[in-house]
Amino acid sequence: MTEIIDTPSPNFDERSSPISMIVLHYTGMQDAASAIAQLANPEAKVSAHYVVTEDGQVVRMVAEDKRAWHAGRSHWRGITDVNSASIGIEIVNPGHEFGYRPFPDEQINALIPLMQGIKERYSITRGNIVGHSDIAPARKQDPGELFPWGRLAKLRLALPRPTKNLMDPGWSDAGFLLALERFGYEVTDPLAATVAFQRRFRPELIDGTIDGECRALLLALLLPKPRGDE
Repeated sequence: MTEIIDTPSPNFDERSSPISMIVLHYTGMQDAASAIAQLANPEAKVSAHYVVTEDGQVVRMVAEDKRAWHAGRSHWRGITDVNSASIGIEIVNPGHEFGYRPFPDEQINALIPLMQGIKERYSITRGNIVGHSDIAPARKQDPGELFPWGRLAKLRLALPRPTKNLMDPGWSDAGFLLALERFGYEVTDPLAATVAFQRRFRPELIDGTIDGECRALLLALLLPKPRGDE
């Protein structure tokens, strides 16, 4: 396990629900130092439990038993106070605004044991390990289409992209959105919800169009055990 550096943030309060989720973000700032400074700035009113830098350092900013302020207005599987129910991890990356780029191996190699420990401590299910764009599709794009969800899925740290026995159920667009809501997404903005689903489970084509592949992927994810390349 990577050594953890403590850089406390004053931006936290008390939880009102047990921990049942991990939310992954990218920092979306030009470098790690600016991101950490922002997350520790009392006027910014944002924070996360951990920051993972591109060279693989893990910085702890809020204790796990406290409620960090990383999720904002968000929703997942009936949970509306995601901050109370989750551990938030910020992954240093300039993001779509400042030159989005792949996440280095050193960074993911440090993220994996951090996530494994959290998942085990709180018995978090794979379906509750999500990206910021999953819980706030109308507002957020992170950690984005370059994030290696597949690598995490092979370690049971995320749901896999289904690849086996895919079948288009032929739902109407309204039927797809009902199924997407059942899976966990907030669907009040149908286009944003569809784009968020594609960014996570079909990152090579993020066009907001509900097609047969999207329907087949979602149907497979709603089955008791999604079958992917694990």
